[in-house]
Amino acid sequence: MSLSKNTIWNLAGAGLPLVVGAVTIPFLMNKLGIERFGILTLLWAIIGYFSLFDFGLGRAITQQVAASLGAGRLGEIPGLIKMGVKFTFLTGLAGALILVIASYPLGYKGLNVSVSLQQETFYSLLIAALGIPLATVSSGLRGALEAYEHFFASNVAKIFLGVSIFFFPVIGVFFYGKSLLAVTSFLILARLLSCVLYWYLVSKLPCGNIAKGTVDIGMRKKLFSFGIWMTASNLISPLLVNMDRFIISYLLGATMVAYYTVPFEFLVRMLILPGAIGATLLPRLARDFTIDSKTARATFNGGVKITSIIMFLLCLAAALLAYPLMKHFLSADFADKSWVLVLILSLGVLVNGIAYMPYTALHALGYAKPTGILHITEFIVYIPLLFLLVKMGGLEGAAIAWLIRAAVDCFGLFYLCYGRINRDI
Repeated sequence: MSLSKNTIWNLAGAGLPLVVGAVTIPFLMNKLGIERFGILTLLWAIIGYFSLFDFGLGRAITQQVAASLGAGRLGEIPGLIKMGVKFTFLTGLAGALILVIASYPLGYKGLNVSVSLQQETFYSLLIAALGIPLATVSSGLRGALEAYEHFFASNVAKIFLGVSIFFFPVIGVFFYGKSLLAVTSFLILARLLSCVLYWYLVSKLPCGNIAKGTVDIGMRKKLFSFGIWMTASNLISPLLVNMDRFIISYLLGATMVAYYTVPFEFLVRMLILPGAIGATLLPRLARDFTIDSKTARATFNGGVKITSIIMFLLCLAAALLAYPLMKHFLSADFADKSWVLVLILSLGVLVNGIAYMPYTALHALGYAKPTGILHITEFIVYIPLLFLLVKMGGLEGAAIAWLIRAAVDCFGLFYLCYGRINRDI
């Protein structure tokens, strides 16, 4: 399948569940009530965040299996997939254990729910813990599918999961009313069925019997090392994206956060596109860097060019339309306070979108450690810079800090990428 078709399937896998969510969320909010629905959103977030306990092994499986395919080392692929899925299951169990231990203090105190809902929340968190190993194993299995560039199959399973985590709670409400236990159980059922679907699709791959696969110690170390550094990036990245609103609230007051967050949340949704392109390019680059460096360079440069053009057009449109749209749908006061932020943040999103390409290329070459170190360094420098600029420049200062961080990230990734390409090829 072509890169363009694969990208379209990746966009569908990310976008269609959002459409279903937009339809089902008002229903769930109405039937469950504000507080119960709030707890459900926390359960969604908790399971999603704890899926980071796959330790980046899903992406590691994609890179390693694709490289083995490119080098013709077909015999080692069943062992790679088996080992990766085994690791994701064990790390998922570790995440589940942590949530089980944290469930009581979260349910009775940490989440600050009403006394009448505390026990129900506690039991719901215990049930939600079952979904963590299912989420991590699904990530590993998806990595195997994407290594073979089976993006249609991968996104069929991803769409099923994305739709069902919104739709299955609706079924729970329909049959059992406001019960959070029922809603959470149906949420975990969705995770289970999607995991089974992923396993079925992986079993159809032309790689032999996965259960009988073996792998040597060196490859086990390489796979796990890649995953650990991927985890560092995965843990730091959400903090880099979201820390600004907490510092704005602390320094300027919570009422100012909305003026920054509303345009920011709209703009960062555009990063779904470079994310889809990057996911499509990863296995292709991993294979081509192994067997045909000239083709790999052309594919990478083409990805940079296409992403740059599309993101430029999207960000330009956002910058030009921001003021009239905010004035029409929100208020003139809101538009007056936020339109300058959109101009600055649009540049940041443009640069951040382009940075997905060298980030993907480095991972295709098997380098997760440099990106992990870069993101850790950015975090250490970014937080005091953000604090200083918000104090000096208010909301515009926060936007400038985010733009500077995105520019440094993009420059650093391109520098690392071309350095590794020139050294290894």
